[in-house]
Amino acid sequence: MNRNAPIFSCLVLALATLGGCSSDQPAGEAKKAGPPPDKLQGRVEVVIDMPGTGDGALNSGGPSLYLYEGKRRFRLFPRKTANLVNGNEYIVEGLNAQKVIDEIGDPSQGKNGYPLRTSCEKAVKMAWSGMPFDEVDVKASVLRTRMARYPARPIILVTKITAVPADQKKAADEEKDLPTVSVPADKQKALLISGSSVLPAPLWEPTATTVRCKVIINSEGKINELETGAQLCEAVQWSQYLYKPPVQGGHPVNVRTEVEVRFEPRK
Repeated sequence: MNRNAPIFSCLVLALATLGGCSSDQPAGEAKKAGPPPDKLQGRVEVVIDMPGTGDGALNSGGPSLYLYEGKRRFRLFPRKTANLVNGNEYIVEGLNAQKVIDEIGDPSQGKNGYPLRTSCEKAVKMAWSGMPFDEVDVKASVLRTRMARYPARPIILVTKITAVPADQKKAADEEKDLPTVSVPADKQKALLISGSSVLPAPLWEPTATTVRCKVIINSEGKINELETGAQLCEAVQWSQYLYKPPVQGGHPVNVRTEVEVRFEPRK
């Protein structure tokens, strides 16, 4: 029995070493806090696509899911199939894949294709910690394909979806009933409280350029609608913009204006 003890010990050590090759993430990595999730509220569009078209692959084989925050369109990528009601309003929390991948960076500046596969894998792991490696592989592959096809339209890696409470819906309806006035871009720019008009170019379009984006500013001074389909305009983080709440004749109004944004070349 004593002669077999060293052999038994070696076997235990070998099994322990093999256990370290498990596909599960290390405990420290699984518990590591990721960036705070984006939080969006808007109307959801459920689209039943023809086979091989649309973004249904982002919804685990279900219909394509889009969320409109004003007129800005987000593609929703839930981990599992999400059954949402077309036209209803929801609050969606999750990670903006393009923003996360842009923050990770790319040493080749997009020369090896956008986005990198490794960046997609990191984004998926940040959104859904503890996911098995084979599921990460599938999700990252779908994410990369959809992002490459339309890089400007944000994809949200969904972590939570809840229906909008009735009182919040009423407030949104009241906002829509306010009159909308047009204000020249230069005049409106003087009322800007926060938000940068100079941004680094995204990885998928690394050269310098300037765009003028048509927007709607609500009575709180926030941009809640984007009235253009220009890809670079969709890449701007409009939630970071805040203006002095617009009024006319002492009453709150919505403002239609243009915002000039300059994208600096990536170095």
